Amino acid sequence: MSLTPAVTPVRLAVGITGHRSGNPTLVGDGTHIAAALADIFAEIETTLSAERTAAPTLTLQPTRLHTLLAHGVDQLAASAACELGWEIVAPLPFGRALNVAINAQPQSHADGMALLAGGEASDPGVQARANGIRHWSDRARLFQLADRDAEIAVLFEATLASPEDAVRARRFHAAAGSQAALAGKIMVEQSDLLIGVWDNGSRDGVGGTGHTIVRALEIGTPVLLLDPARPEHWSILSSTESLAGWQTHAGQDRERLHAVVGNALQARDGSVARTLQDEAWHPRGMRASTLYRRIEALFGGEQHPLRSLVQDFEPPERIASGSAAPLVEAAAALPGADRAFVSAVTDDILPAFARADGISARLSDSYRSGMVANFILSALAVIVGVAWLPLGVDGGKWLFALAEFGLLAAILIITWLGGRRRLHARWFETRRVAEYLRHAPILLLIGVARPPSHWPQATGTAWPEYAARHKLRAPGLPEMTVTRAFLRFALQRLLAPHVASQRAYHQAKAKRLETISHRLDRLAATLFKVAVGAVAVWLLLRAGAALQWLPYAWPHASSKVFAYLGVALPTLGASISGIRYFGDFERFAAISEVTAGKLAQVEVRIGQLLAGPDAAIDYEGVSRLAHGIDEIVVGEIESWQAVFSGKPIALPA
Repeated sequence: MSLTPAVTPVRLAVGITGHRSGNPTLVGDGTHIAAALADIFAEIETTLSAERTAAPTLTLQPTRLHTLLAHGVDQLAASAACELGWEIVAPLPFGRALNVAINAQPQSHADGMALLAGGEASDPGVQARANGIRHWSDRARLFQLADRDAEIAVLFEATLASPEDAVRARRFHAAAGSQAALAGKIMVEQSDLLIGVWDNGSRDGVGGTGHTIVRALEIGTPVLLLDPARPEHWSILSSTESLAGWQTHAGQDRERLHAVVGNALQARDGSVARTLQDEAWHPRGMRASTLYRRIEALFGGEQHPLRSLVQDFEPPERIASGSAAPLVEAAAALPGADRAFVSAVTDDILPAFARADGISARLSDSYRSGMVANFILSALAVIVGVAWLPLGVDGGKWLFALAEFGLLAAILIITWLGGRRRLHARWFETRRVAEYLRHAPILLLIGVARPPSHWPQATGTAWPEYAARHKLRAPGLPEMTVTRAFLRFALQRLLAPHVASQRAYHQAKAKRLETISHRLDRLAATLFKVAVGAVAVWLLLRAGAALQWLPYAWPHASSKVFAYLGVALPTLGASISGIRYFGDFERFAAISEVTAGKLAQVEVRIGQLLAGPDAAIDYEGVSRLAHGIDEIVVGEIESWQAVFSGKPIALPA
């Protein structure tokens, strides 16, 4: 049975890396490599067709090929992909003109400068390579890392002008290799599978084929490796250790390829298939589900704890003009941004977040208020059940027993309904989706993605991670040229405000939860102390009567009242302690405090970068900060999940 959540559009993403033309391992015109790549791509298409047949609800989008468009294997793969109607996306290490000039590999200063200016090279081989890159650049969606173009162009020109200058050559190759490695990193992060044509040679060349393959394996991306000497034999590897002698046992690992493709398209965790579309949207919370929030309001230090706590959830179709309006405004003003891409993010990702956030908040209210109600009802059942003692209505005990029975029955009904409606699991699932999507627009707008292998391991169900990953996969990379002006604006208007707001939120949350935990603990302790005091008073009365210091009737007449207090007060105190334990306010406060501290560090780093000159701001640094924010978010989700995963709605025993 297919376990893919229905109506979730999915897409396979493949990356390609390999030797350039001129490499001695690419003999002839590369037709043998092209044929092997075409065979692998056809096998992928066959697997996709099988997945589509097995899962009729699967909405499959055309496969996306990520390539740096270098002359050689990259372009052979682009040609094979184009034949199959795949989408071609190119994260270029430089702006388009500089990318053509460098990767055409000119040998003369005149040819290099001509290509850089958009002209023609006199060397036929150089011009042929330039034509190939230009041809595929016209047919691909380009994400151009042009933020360092000015300095690298100077190094490029100086190297061609003085080919004998080893120092200049080293500086140029180091800078160019660093950019190629960065583009390769983006490609790997965006791909479910990396295909590499490699002779198992050097891994040390930064930005080279071996370097990219090792980096993919290090982050957990499976790599399909072809030996250029025997491209019809290939293997799929999953660790850097498996590179040892891989060519000696290379074959056609088709079953493993089918598994890699299937795992990218299906949420194969044995759980019930669900999506956000399965959850009904409600614009407003329920009054009966505000009990948990009432506890927070009463003990969290709010000025008006008795106000109405029924929530109005922001409609998905209004978020772009509502709470997310500053983000939308900043995104629209990004210098050189892909306007169609910005619209896709603001019109699709933001509403999806609003929907997940509203659904999750409503489920959270129902689940947590149900558990709080169970604790309170359990205390009331005991308190009401023995209330006949101080009231002295021995003949009406059955009425109190009936009331106790009703309260206990209510606990059973709440627990049964909570389990039947999967409140705990559904809250967990939808909250994970909401938190993944909350930060997604900022990451997407600057071309940052969480690698498929780095998504958290699910507890119970995997569809939230699956659905969020494919929702974020859909836009892909924006078609744009990354400049330093773009990066500074993104830091100022996207990353900095977001980090500051999230840091302030977690700081306030930590303080509020610490206050709630302290006050609940103090109330529970006070109730126990009062109970101890009540019992002590009665014992003193009894001792005083025995010693004839007090009238004998006093302890006898008050025994039922003190017995009632000795039962009711500890029971109520235990109920308060149960709510405190269930809410785990202290541990959640610690999680938020740690998260706020990490975000504060990122905030300082952003400020330091913005305080420096434009030359200090590059894509590598900005993307590193964005990844840091993403890691903090996912870490907070995993910590939160670890605390609450073992607390489904249950009897307060």
